[in-house]
Amino acid sequence: MPEVVTIGETMILFSPTCTGSLQYVNYFQKQVGGAESNFAIGIVRLGHTAGWISKVGDDPFGKYLVSFIRGEGVDTSRVRVDNEAPTAVYFKEFHEMRNPKVYYYRAGSAASRMRPEDLDEDYMSKAKILHITGITPALSTSAKETVYKSIEIARKHNLTISFDPNIRKKLWSEEECRNTILDIAGKVDIIMPGIEEARFLLGEGSPEDYCRKFLGMGIKTVAMKMGKDGCVVAEKDIIQRVHGRVIDNIVDPVGAGDGFDAGFITGILNGWDIIECAKLANDVGAFVVTVNGDVEGLPTMEEVMEFRGERNVVDR
Repeated sequence: MPEVVTIGETMILFSPTCTGSLQYVNYFQKQVGGAESNFAIGIVRLGHTAGWISKVGDDPFGKYLVSFIRGEGVDTSRVRVDNEAPTAVYFKEFHEMRNPKVYYYRAGSAASRMRPEDLDEDYMSKAKILHITGITPALSTSAKETVYKSIEIARKHNLTISFDPNIRKKLWSEEECRNTILDIAGKVDIIMPGIEEARFLLGEGSPEDYCRKFLGMGIKTVAMKMGKDGCVVAEKDIIQRVHGRVIDNIVDPVGAGDGFDAGFITGILNGWDIIECAKLANDVGAFVVTVNGDVEGLPTMEEVMEFRGERNVVDR
């Protein structure tokens, strides 16, 4: 059984072969994208086991997603097929002077029809960690109920719950988003927000202020992402900044946060202290932005060691 289980929607990503408005783009490459499956693949590449729980449509895209993710070593045995709803898709739009824009076509998708009854309690109970994001509860009422049920199951069986707010304002109102994310945050053990997400949830303040507020909610561990500035990590007796790596040539920043999560949780599984967890998380996130695609840049531990200069590389 997998050490980590995660729940959420994965979509077919259509990535343009050139920059500019999608109005003028004619050619795309098919890829895979979804925060939770990105995370699961990252966990596997770093040497641990993960299971992905979701729904896909009974269509070629759904078959491709399950085949691809299973091929990466992630357990997909609890992915259900919905005969009445499609697999979602989304498109990226690249510009030289700004971050990629994303266009979703996911309303009414198979994954949005996830229900609490879709969860296998026995399967989940054998894991060590449940990882959830703020994307899944934004998909639909039933998907939100599924997330809350997963938390209930995890609590019942003493799993550690990790949570990335992963705020997607395109999917719901700011008020519902803030209220739901904060409510879920009060039920988890580890939270891994971005600095802008923390500002959206908690108002103005310093990274250290945000960490104190999250700890005050009963969360045991905070790992706050700060991009090129690394991260700030906190537990009961420590709040510390951990420097990141500056990448001069960022190819595609999408997926870096999921890579960070995978790195941090891998450190937790390895029994490391939160500083070492943060160092790995920063390096994985930095590695991801050097490659186009959500999952293509997720490194193995050997690649992380090469990235750090801790392992000799023989090219030929």
